[in-house]
Amino acid sequence: MDRTVEQLATENVPAAFAAEPALSEAEAFRRAGDEAHALPIYIDLARTYEVPPAKLSASIARCYEHLGSYQDAISWLIRVVDATDSFLAWSSAGATLARLTKHAPARARAHCRVAVTGSYNVSQFAKMLPLATLRLGVGVTSFESLYGQYQQDLLDRRSSLYRSKPHQIVLAVHEGAVKLPENSDSPAVDVEAESARWKRLWDAVGDYSAATIIQHNFAPRPESVFGNLASGLPGSRYAMLHALNHILAQSAPGHVSIVDCERLSANFGRARWFDDRYWLRSKQAVALDALPLLARQSAAVIASRTGLSRKCLVLDLDNTLWGGIIGEDGINGIHLGGDGSGEAFVAFQDYLLALKDRGVLLAIASKNNEADAREVFERHPEMHIRLNDISAFVVNWDDKPANLRRIAARLGIALDALVLVDDNPAERQMVRRLAPDVDIVSLPPDPSGYRRALADYLGFEPVAVTLEDRMRTTQYRARAAAHQLASSAADIESFLSELRMEATVAPFDDLRFSRIAQLCGKTNQFNLTTRRHSPAALRDFMANPSYVTRYLELRDRLTDHGLVALAIAEIQPDALDIDTFLMSCRVIGRTVEEHLLAELSRSAARLGLSTLRGTYVPTAKNGIVRDLYRRFGFQRLSGGDDGATCWEYDLRALGPITSKFIAESQA
Repeated sequence: MDRTVEQLATENVPAAFAAEPALSEAEAFRRAGDEAHALPIYIDLARTYEVPPAKLSASIARCYEHLGSYQDAISWLIRVVDATDSFLAWSSAGATLARLTKHAPARARAHCRVAVTGSYNVSQFAKMLPLATLRLGVGVTSFESLYGQYQQDLLDRRSSLYRSKPHQIVLAVHEGAVKLPENSDSPAVDVEAESARWKRLWDAVGDYSAATIIQHNFAPRPESVFGNLASGLPGSRYAMLHALNHILAQSAPGHVSIVDCERLSANFGRARWFDDRYWLRSKQAVALDALPLLARQSAAVIASRTGLSRKCLVLDLDNTLWGGIIGEDGINGIHLGGDGSGEAFVAFQDYLLALKDRGVLLAIASKNNEADAREVFERHPEMHIRLNDISAFVVNWDDKPANLRRIAARLGIALDALVLVDDNPAERQMVRRLAPDVDIVSLPPDPSGYRRALADYLGFEPVAVTLEDRMRTTQYRARAAAHQLASSAADIESFLSELRMEATVAPFDDLRFSRIAQLCGKTNQFNLTTRRHSPAALRDFMANPSYVTRYLELRDRLTDHGLVALAIAEIQPDALDIDTFLMSCRVIGRTVEEHLLAELSRSAARLGLSTLRGTYVPTAKNGIVRDLYRRFGFQRLSGGDDGATCWEYDLRALGPITSKFIAESQA
């Protein structure tokens, strides 16, 4: 009898685990249809693992499914993602997830519609993608295109793909779709013509849809008729594919992100990435064993595009940033530089600094004497990370979840923006239980593997890197200093006055466009409508005289915060109607919203309009702005079935909104 994929997946487990007596007992109950008795045995067994084996998580999910607890089933099922890279386990879990979400939509930090189209049979990939995105907090409703229909899908504005109204389109294509010869006498011309073909597809999406594109680039096949000469011959297909990938990456507009399959296939192994058996039998261009990796990487870009990239990496100290225990070994006894083990910690620190320079915040949470810990940062010659690289330094004897909450509060970010790196499995498990919104990178026993473990983590995937990203550590250190200033101020008015804030408010421009698109794409909390305008749509607003666009840059005596807020409003006959009004969470509480509303009220008056109108559309994240319009004197006009409310401000009756604590500077 043929075994199902699900049966094969559950057989793919370590022998020691399969021999667990408790597992045998639970399996006996489940085979007898008694999931109610099997479930607590499974869960007790799962608690003995930091990351339960895929078979165990899948079994718990099936028990919950049988008992009708679909959300619990889903929460256990996505643990398969962390447990294995097995195609069989992922395929089974993906099929189970599709079945479960027919009963109940998955709880997620965000939701979006994703369309998958490509040059090969994308069914297996499309089945795994929702599993990978849900692990990163994104619940997706997906559309799957027919085999090889990507050009028809994207060039026909009436295609079923566009009718699915996707927020994001995954363009899953392979090197066989590239129209380049094995050898060319005019490689530059051929590569330019081929890049133009893909750019036309991108332009079509921009014309017909507000969706962003997640494009897979092209992994060269391992065979080449030129052998080792291929990379040095510009006319070889191998070299031209590399050039094509480079051009596409360099020229990708704001609504296009690239999944670098050339890099992924090199890491995975090109000979393994391609398995012609699957292509010849089912037009599957990527080997089945590589699909979980491809799904993970695509999901990371989708999550980033949805605004769910994590912001802050929280680091333990002893045996994480250095070897040994500072309180026992002293500054001269810890391992940091000088030998293999010590050099591993230095290499790890260098990677952390590279992340910081890219915009990831670094924080410290450690059980230690603070003076001992600070001494290493200040005096150890091999300590590459210094105190001014750290946005929040929390060292005491309190438990790790409590200190993580302190860090989040000090930086003004949510717990789900944090990622913990800690060598201690017990500490990691405590955080999983008591602060589940914090994500965790599990370190291997040998510090030589620390850098790779962190590099493989996908929660910090960027859409772009802006000047504000590079300044982020300075800005958040200033935010922590402002938190302390607020604690010592006599009242909030004194605190705001002492900051001596200045703002530049001006129409959108090309110089700041990248940051404007980034802020519009990722801001969730302080966002009145959470409308994800594509870069093409934002440029249309800039060019359309019927719209008012404004960005706001903020400075205070502690730091330059950069571009932190923006507004888009439509000029209507009777009112200036606010379409988009959002602000970075890092300046919440600084009256930036008051200053931006004041500018919009002045703009309305200059246009001869006596009314400012705005809409609030509730989401799972933006409850903080529910009463913003009411707070500034707007009157509620109506409410919709979706909870959206419309508000109006009467400029003639109330006068212009004024900004009391932020001075205006010139753009």
